[in-house]
Amino acid sequence: MKLRSKVDAVLEKILVVIMSLMVVNVLWQVFSRYILSNPSSFTDELARYLMIWVGVLGAAYVAGKGNHVAITYFSEKFSPKNYKKVKIFIHITILAFAILGMLIGGARLVYITLVLGQLSPALKIPLGVVYSVIPISGALIIFYKILDLKDRNND
Repeated sequence: MKLRSKVDAVLEKILVVIMSLMVVNVLWQVFSRYILSNPSSFTDELARYLMIWVGVLGAAYVAGKGNHVAITYFSEKFSPKNYKKVKIFIHITILAFAILGMLIGGARLVYITLVLGQLSPALKIPLGVVYSVIPISGALIIFYKILDLKDRNND
């Protein structure tokens, strides 16, 4: 099994676990609010953080599958040779954003929030843990885009 397939499989399992936790969390929130008449204090915050994780990790997964949002109207009008150049440019642009914005910028955000000791209001967990999904997803996107560029050069 190729490394990409293994990373995809692990990421799929993580996303399923996070989605399952979100469902259980929201069901508990509804149950505690309407059946017990005593709303849980942490469920809203946990649902928010799980949504952040599933959204950002899901974006990395989709980028790896090549199914990210794209406007293809103009690029499809190019000749096959120029279309290949445009695709390489797009991969490099995404790679640059993942390195600068997500990996470096995200790591700085995590570091700053951990140094400042910022905690979430209800769960009392370090916000750096919540924000750590940004550099993790950035590293995954970098991994996928390097593989995409490598595969492009083999065409």
